[in-house]
Amino acid sequence: MERPIGVFDSGIGGLTVAREIMRRLPHEEIVYFGDTARVPYGTKSPDTVIKFSIENTLFLLRFKVKMIVIACNTSTSYSIELLKGNFKVPVLGVINPGAELATKVTLNRRVGVIGTAATITSGAYERQIRTIDPSVKVFSQACPLFVSLVEEGWLREKVTYEIAQRYLKPLRAKGIDTLILGCTHYPLLKEVIASVMGRSVTLVDSAHQVAAHAKEVLAWENLLAAGKRIPRHRFYVSDESKRSTEIARRFLGRPIRLVKAEHTYV
Repeated sequence: MERPIGVFDSGIGGLTVAREIMRRLPHEEIVYFGDTARVPYGTKSPDTVIKFSIENTLFLLRFKVKMIVIACNTSTSYSIELLKGNFKVPVLGVINPGAELATKVTLNRRVGVIGTAATITSGAYERQIRTIDPSVKVFSQACPLFVSLVEEGWLREKVTYEIAQRYLKPLRAKGIDTLILGCTHYPLLKEVIASVMGRSVTLVDSAHQVAAHAKEVLAWENLLAAGKRIPRHRFYVSDESKRSTEIARRFLGRPIRLVKAEHTYV
């Protein structure tokens, strides 16, 4: 029996990562968990984020998943090393793949990072980029309102452009040529962000890189799904509502059925 890939996020935004995994690995089954009852993680303390991340992992392990993908930048920032050290399945996060690509594509060695307040405060992207290439200078900017704009569906509104200009102006002034979208919500604002930053700035969407990395790891571990089966994906949340279903459809790009998970927390 084929084992699924487990993906978790603080909410619905991680479906952008799940969507890329589904696209790149069309025969793999995914079990997704969004902790919608306790979102956002970006305003929580590191200890709380770690606690929630452990609980999310334990929930997914009930489905005998062969890999855990942390589709949340905040969770990755604070918990990935602990999860890697305490669970036997491969654990992937969204930060390292994005950092690796950014260091490859930047020409002037000046990289920007945008994310939630917690992700930016953690300094996780800066540390990872310095580990890969110490010559790269990193400039960070928290953009907390982007999440609300995406969930409201205000992807091309005038106010969205105005807020983006306010957030991104300091990064433009730094002369970056590469910008990491350090939150799973932000890819839905690519058009706005690209418009504000200009054509000379390359946007790095970690979701694409995470999916590629997942395929590499599964192949290395000899865990890729055999044959050409049609997978049965399952999507769980800790609190289900009509609004969360509507947002989930926007992120996944197709109709979706969310199931409220019972006895999620340990």
